[in-house]
Amino acid sequence: MGDCKMRKKKSITLRELAKQLDLSVHTVSKALRGLPGMSEETRSEVIRKAQEGGYRTKDQERVHAVERIPLYSAGKPYRFGLVISDQSAAMELNQLIMSGLQSKLSEYGHTVEILIVPNIVEQGKTFDHWLALHPLEYLDGIFIGPMVGVEQEARLLQYRIPRILINFPGHAAEVDSITWDVGTAIHQSMRYLFAKGHRNIIYVGRREKHRGFIIRWQAFEQACAAAGLACLPEDHMLDYENQQHWNEQFIEKLRRLQPTAILCGVKTDLAWIYNACSVLGKRIPEDISLISMMHIEDQHVPELSRPVIRIRESGVRAAERMLWRLANPNHPYEHILLQGVLFEGATVRVAPTRTD
Repeated sequence: MGDCKMRKKKSITLRELAKQLDLSVHTVSKALRGLPGMSEETRSEVIRKAQEGGYRTKDQERVHAVERIPLYSAGKPYRFGLVISDQSAAMELNQLIMSGLQSKLSEYGHTVEILIVPNIVEQGKTFDHWLALHPLEYLDGIFIGPMVGVEQEARLLQYRIPRILINFPGHAAEVDSITWDVGTAIHQSMRYLFAKGHRNIIYVGRREKHRGFIIRWQAFEQACAAAGLACLPEDHMLDYENQQHWNEQFIEKLRRLQPTAILCGVKTDLAWIYNACSVLGKRIPEDISLISMMHIEDQHVPELSRPVIRIRESGVRAAERMLWRLANPNHPYEHILLQGVLFEGATVRVAPTRTD
């Protein structure tokens, strides 16, 4: 009798899902099975709607059984925490991650709450003070979001409760990690620029502070090396003191190097790039092609050429991984990268033919 109470039926059928999406049953079925024949946007929307409706294919049910992931709680629902940084730059990331976590965990009746950890501990207080206010040991597990301070992350990883890092792991990190594959995103972008004939490309981003920034720059260097191109750090925008200093440096490099393309590794620099180009009378993409990393589509530049970054999907996958870890506490740690595709957009054109 108890088993019957715990068992949940699909809240939506394949036919109902197709009707909601205004697609054929065949198209929805192909999307859920990972088969080709549709845009990436359509596939993502189908998957999102299926997750929200609690629909699972027979193959997904089998995977849960094989990997010993509990579909439904044998007792009370689990209660998890998502530990996030208080930095404003991480807000959009965390919203997408939380959306993914909630969509998956709610299918099983579990909950997740946000715990904001200060990046800089206030004067007179310690991280231990924060931990005392947030007794993590009473949770069934914690997710650790991106941009959490290095010291704070290290302390959180010391907890013996299940932990999932939604970020790039540090060296020899003893934790499961799920994150979006920014290294591949850079290689995809460079391959597309090369295919359009671009060889003179400026990288705009960072190469320190966050592990994701370091991976982006390293991937750019690797792509240049594989193409036989020189990659001198001083020819790219990697460090700056303030916006005025950044503008002066960037304008000088645009004049000196005359690039045909820009690859922006940090979305917050996008507006600065457009401003500097306008100062020089350079139009995008007529004079300079542009690809930029973006968390979501920019409403101001909807046709921006960009790699699709799987942030919300990382939240979904992290939730699945947490349930797997609870069911398999002694298995080795795994580090999972979610790869997206390149949205070609309209901000990249064929490189002009050199006349010299």
